[in-house]
Amino acid sequence: MLNVAYLGLGAIGRPMAARLAPAGNVRLTVWNRTTGRAAAFAAKHAVEQASSAAEAVRDADIVITCFPVSADVATLLDGTDGVAAAMRPGSILLDCTSGDPATSRAMAETLGARRITYLDAPVSGGVAGAESGRLTVMIGGDIDAFERVQPVLAHCAAKVVHCGAVGSGAAVKAMNNALLAIHIWSTGEALVALSKAGISSAVALDVINASSGRSNASMNLFPERVLTRAFPRTFRVALLDKDVRIAADLAEQLDVVTPMIQLASQLFDSAHQLLGEEADHVEAVKLVEQIGAQEIM
Repeated sequence: MLNVAYLGLGAIGRPMAARLAPAGNVRLTVWNRTTGRAAAFAAKHAVEQASSAAEAVRDADIVITCFPVSADVATLLDGTDGVAAAMRPGSILLDCTSGDPATSRAMAETLGARRITYLDAPVSGGVAGAESGRLTVMIGGDIDAFERVQPVLAHCAAKVVHCGAVGSGAAVKAMNNALLAIHIWSTGEALVALSKAGISSAVALDVINASSGRSNASMNLFPERVLTRAFPRTFRVALLDKDVRIAADLAEQLDVVTPMIQLASQLFDSAHQLLGEEADHVEAVKLVEQIGAQEIM
């Protein structure tokens, strides 16, 4: 039986933790910055709620964190909750935050001095993937620790990949999401132009999705959200903006010229500013439509 502490019950964290709650090989303790959310989760799933993050991690073999940005985790480690000081030597911090490689490496160094292993482990698959246990997890860090967390991740993920040293998981996730942003924006531009030419977007997508221009955006996001104008709130544009900026910054740090990623970062920053903090990432298409003076039809 593994003692697991789950810190951060947000859009992805809550369904991930819900899949761990009934697992026969896990004893789960939860904590959230909003106490009421943790209390409701603990009552619903019959698990322990900790009064503080430090209390949650004290006896944990594996601590899982899932927050919007790396700075949230870093603050938790060093702040008043004292998570780094409270964790046991020999334990593992599995950070499912879609963070930045540099902060991941800094946290790994801080924890390593206490004989605690840090793994950056961002996930892909969205809320639906978290609910169904079909997430993809990309992990950076010690290979032995990677093997140790497999029995826990088996409840949450369909694919778990060791990407390399600490920071590798965060780097792959950022670049993956940069591609997502590019696909959303470019598909939007194509369909705005075709709509303006009088061509049905449903017809255009039928062709595109059987041809070389297809992507997850064209195959799933546009038919389900843009053509229906539903735009469910599953992943905030603010977070995609953050991820593409991480990818753009990483490329600059490595002296790699990435004009498409740099432009995507600028465009999604504009979408974020225009649409606000709560808009879904696919709603960036609204800005594409505004620029093109044409709604996708």
